[in-house]
Formats: sequence, structure tokens, C-alpha cells
Amino acid sequence: MAAPSFLPSWLYTDSAIAQWEQRSYAHHFWHPIAAASQLLCGQVLAVELLGRSLLLTRAGNGDLKAFYNCCPHRGVALLELQNQPRSCRKLVCPYHGWTFGLDGSLLAAAREASFESSFHREEWGLTSLLCQEDGPLIWVALGERPVPLSQQLELIHREAPQLWFAPLRQCSRIQQVLHCNWKIAHDNTLDDYHVAIAHPMTLHREQGPVRDYCYGFNDWSNLLSTPHPAGGAFLTFGLAPWTHVLIWPDGRLAMLEFLPLELQRCRLQLRLLAPQDYVVDADLWLQQLIQFLAEDRCLVESAQIGYSHGFDPGPPHRLEKRILQWQDLYRRLLIADQGEAVLRSHAAIR
Repeated sequence: MAAPSFLPSWLYTDSAIAQWEQRSYAHHFWHPIAAASQLLCGQVLAVELLGRSLLLTRAGNGDLKAFYNCCPHRGVALLELQNQPRSCRKLVCPYHGWTFGLDGSLLAAAREASFESSFHREEWGLTSLLCQEDGPLIWVALGERPVPLSQQLELIHREAPQLWFAPLRQCSRIQQVLHCNWKIAHDNTLDDYHVAIAHPMTLHREQGPVRDYCYGFNDWSNLLSTPHPAGGAFLTFGLAPWTHVLIWPDGRLAMLEFLPLELQRCRLQLRLLAPQDYVVDADLWLQQLIQFLAEDRCLVESAQIGYSHGFDPGPPHRLEKRILQWQDLYRRLLIADQGEAVLRSHAAIR
């Protein structure tokens, strides 16, 4: 049996692989795109995911929907991207005035009798996406047959149900561009070998001694559980495709994502959520996390230089088992989509 090994560096620097990740790998999974508490009945929100503008709507009866933010007539966005939801009863295209309900159906088109061919409103609704609310977040899927969300989140549902399903409000959300391939940043956040060395005054204080690390795994995610200095367990979940959830024993939750932008650039997105009745100094909490993320930024942008010059990583440490678990999933999906030849042929070229 071959010894475990990390992904080869060419998978971090190949433009065809980057295209596969956006067009196929990402379509296997669900993506968190908004806090559920953000969107009230009768509101809409325009958000971005992997370069696509999306619309979230919650009708007066509470029904939640997701659509591409694109009028089916000439492709214009119905709403500009925004950080805050907007209350409305209908969506009106700013180009030609086509009007849609919050369920995506076309309600009216200007001068309907004058189209060059027969026109039927029911044929021209907005293009919908799979959409679910789970825990404190709204999730969408870009593919038609993603892994069931209940399976993608099974480890969180099993290990932290009371914290995950508690009423949470979003306290803060920030984004930063990192100059590295998203997989370098994702690997790094799964890397428990470096925490005590690189983050002695930040994350290490939350996670505590290495001797107390306890792990959990399933097909789609992994967990590091450690005793928290304030009591209870500090839980760190790694989720496909590029997501991390940190849960404190007092019910606070941080979600990190590393969204691909270009081959050597990704967007770090951080959300902070806390129980509805919890009094939290959100600015202090955010600054503490920003300090830890700044330490990691130096590491991942430095690693990008090594990967760009053909570096291949050395042997895995036992504290890097969460990286190996995710990379095995990535490998299996790549082979399932493109066949084993994709790995063999590049190895032969090298």
C-alpha cells in the first residue's frame, strides 16, 4: 500500500485544472451565500458566487428561492450587487421593464403584443437554482445533482446540532484577496501541524495543546475538536469544497471560505455569527481573527511562490491528516470527471 502523499504542485498551477474546478468541482457541492437572518419575508438580495450574480428572494409566505440575476430577454441584471437586502413585491428589469414575481415567474413584459413571434409569459421566467436553508445560512448549488446538503453537513449536524441550529445573527462579514491558489489557502487552514508554531498568540490559544487534539471524519468533511480554555469544546470543521466552520462553546460561529478568482488569486470571505441574545464585542472578535488570518496570509502567499516554481511537498505529518482527507476527495472527483489518465499523463511529462 502506497504511503499517503499530498497533491502534486502542478494541480495548483495548471489553468485547465482551474477551469475544471469552476465548471465541475464546484458543481458537486452546495455553497453558503448569505446568513438566513439577513433575508426577511418580502425581501430580495443580490450576491455573487464564482463570478456569477445571483438573486435570493423570500416571498411574503416565507418561500425561499434563488435565481441567476439575469433577465431572460437580453441578459441584464435585475438588481445590482449589494450587501443589504431590499424590500419589494416584484423585480423589474431596468433595460426593457420585464417584471417578475419573487417566485421568478414573468408577470408582464412591455408591449407584449408586438413581439416578432408568439409570446407566452410562462416560458420566460427567471432561471432558478437549487436553494436550501440549513443552520444559520442560505445555501445554493450551481449543479443539477450536487451531493445532498444533509450529507455535506452531516458531521456538523452530528457533532454540533444545538449550536448549528440555534438562532444566529450575522455580526460581521469581510472579504480579502489572497495572492495564492485557493487550494494553498484551504490546505493551510486544514493544517493542524503549523498552529502551535505559526499562531502561538492567536489560534493556538483557542485550540490548546496538541496532545488534546481529537479528530472526526466522514466522506465530505472533517473535524478537529479541542478543549477550550473557557470550558467546553472548540470545534473546527473543514468542509468541501473550500469552507471552514469554527464553533466556540458559547455559540459563536465563524465561517471561512477561499473562493477561486484566478489561478494564483482567491477571495477569503469571513462571516461572524452569534446567538440572537448574545452580547458580543463584534469588533474585538473580528480583529482577533484578522490578526490570525494575517499570519496565515504571509504563509500562503509565500507557499504560492514555491508552488509556482515546481515545488512538490514533502511527507505528510500525522497532524496534517485533515489535508489528506480533503485531498483524497479532490483526487477522487478529478478522476471521476476526467479519468486516471489526467494524473498519469502529467506525471509522465514531468
